[in-house]
Amino acid sequence: MRTPKVAMLTAGGLAPCLSSAVGGLIERYTDVAPEAELFAYRSGYHGLLLGDRIDITPDMREKAHVLHRHGGSPIGNSRVKLTNIADCVKRGLVKEGQNPLQVAAERLANDGVTILHTIGGDDTNTTAADLSAYLGAHGYDLTVVGLPKTVDNDVVPIRQSLGAWTAAEFGARFFDHVSNEQSAAPRTLVIHEVMGRHCGWLTAATARAYMQMTGNTEFVEGFMMNTELKNIDGIYLPEISFDLHGEADRLRKVMDRTGFVTLFVSEGACLDAIVAERESAGESVKRDAFGHVKIDTINVGGWFSKQFANLLGAERSMVQKSGYYARSAPANRDDLRLIQSMVDLAVESALNKVSGVTGHDEGQNGKLRVIEFPRIKGGKHFDTSPKWFGEVMDAVGQSWKAI
Repeated sequence: MRTPKVAMLTAGGLAPCLSSAVGGLIERYTDVAPEAELFAYRSGYHGLLLGDRIDITPDMREKAHVLHRHGGSPIGNSRVKLTNIADCVKRGLVKEGQNPLQVAAERLANDGVTILHTIGGDDTNTTAADLSAYLGAHGYDLTVVGLPKTVDNDVVPIRQSLGAWTAAEFGARFFDHVSNEQSAAPRTLVIHEVMGRHCGWLTAATARAYMQMTGNTEFVEGFMMNTELKNIDGIYLPEISFDLHGEADRLRKVMDRTGFVTLFVSEGACLDAIVAERESAGESVKRDAFGHVKIDTINVGGWFSKQFANLLGAERSMVQKSGYYARSAPANRDDLRLIQSMVDLAVESALNKVSGVTGHDEGQNGKLRVIEFPRIKGGKHFDTSPKWFGEVMDAVGQSWKAI
């Protein structure tokens, strides 16, 4: 029987699961297939195209458990789309006239890889799907098994992506400190911008985690540092609609009563309208290799600040973004448990030569299984119907309706 030669890569943005997932894969192969040769391509598909690899030594295997304590990626990330030939050529990853899929396939074949694990979000795993299809169509004997990573929790049809629970927890921790800025000046507007291009799940989950975290905080009532300082006064997601002036009237009353207003805003809230507004004004909006708007250039939180500050009579307005802090955290207990179950299935599937992406399949009542690559898509919207989200919005006291 051929000795497994296992490669892995992480790609896309960071999430609080990458280091643990890499460590988990190393541990699991060491347990069930100790003879397998393990290595990683540095910086995702970037390293795959260039042949830049990290060989996983016996000492690294022995200390793989340490990776569960860390955030970031121990093998590096990048955003590379193998079917975007022009971008790959521009970045010097392939030469003019080369097909990146072919270059990647030949690299895997030359390296003797029998199993490839891709750890990333929808872009990473749809790229893995493209690569898997190319390998199959051109006679390469290689199994590709992906692990779903995204703080947005927006991969179809996966119920819960790795890292999302942790990102919500650390986003709440971040804002627990930031909220104290409300005491720094009269009539202060603080906007907490949370990651989530098309999906408001992380903003909603971060709000819930923040409410749970601060709900039992003890204050000395009568001072300005009181329970109201930890309130959330508005939550804005891509999936809900709101009346700007109606909200402004409501929030103005809050500002007049307390002297501060706190808003949680998804970075994808009103994004399409903002982009359309800028493009109609003749502005060029930057996009990445996958065609996505480079959301950090849009500054959705700044747009909300501009809209609300004058309407509320704010003397001070600030936007704070928890994204990079939250997505770089080490996995929490809930994610560690989820990572372990998905890693174990990924290794079992790979050794049985079954390609796909591990996850709890919403199309099969949430069963944990290897989901077929063609079913993996991005842009899953947050379902606003669960009871917990209604309870969060009731606590905020905001009128809203699903789009």
